[in-house]
Amino acid sequence: MDWRVLIVLAPVIIAGSWALFNIGAAAIRQVQEFLNRDKLA
Repeated sequence: MDWRVLIVLAPVIIAGSWALFNIGAAAIRQVQEFLNRDKLA
């Protein structure tokens, strides 16, 4: 694989993984809030 391809793809992969990480963290937070609300009711 050409090094130029890596230079082009690296920022895209980093941004994609960062977005997935943030979405996953937000989803876990929402699930935890939902479970906590379920216990309080």
